[in-house]
Amino acid sequence: MRHGKKFNHLGRQTAHRKAMLANMACSLIEHKRINTTVAKAKALKQFVEPMITKSKTDTTHNRRIVMAKLRQKDVVAELFRDVAPKIGDRPGGYTRIIKLGNRLGDNADMAMIELVDYNEIYNAGKKDKKTTRRSRRGGSKSEATPVPPVATNEEE
Repeated sequence: MRHGKKFNHLGRQTAHRKAMLANMACSLIEHKRINTTVAKAKALKQFVEPMITKSKTDTTHNRRIVMAKLRQKDVVAELFRDVAPKIGDRPGGYTRIIKLGNRLGDNADMAMIELVDYNEIYNAGKKDKKTTRRSRRGGSKSEATPVPPVATNEEE
């Protein structure tokens, strides 16, 4: 039975899995997109998104937490210096998984995982959304312009 097993072990021991995810996260931060299997991409998404959230506030404590997971000083510096300011206003969902089909050798499901804000081709066709806030109560009376009365046939 698999009660309480919440994440994919990827057929590896704990130390191997942590090292593999750390290396894949470093490659993702460095190259902004990588190709891998769908299972590894989903596991990497769960691994890297909390670290990107930590990088939004640049403190020594957050740098040490991320450094303990990633283990590469230059990648941590790039994450805090370049990636975090670009995704600073985004509330989450920093990565995108795009399925690519099956690998020729073993027919494994392949996917591309990428940082969302770094894909200029995908974001080129979309316009910046204009956010409008409208209240449901009808608005204030001072903003409304008075409507002139409409003439009816009864007045004649």
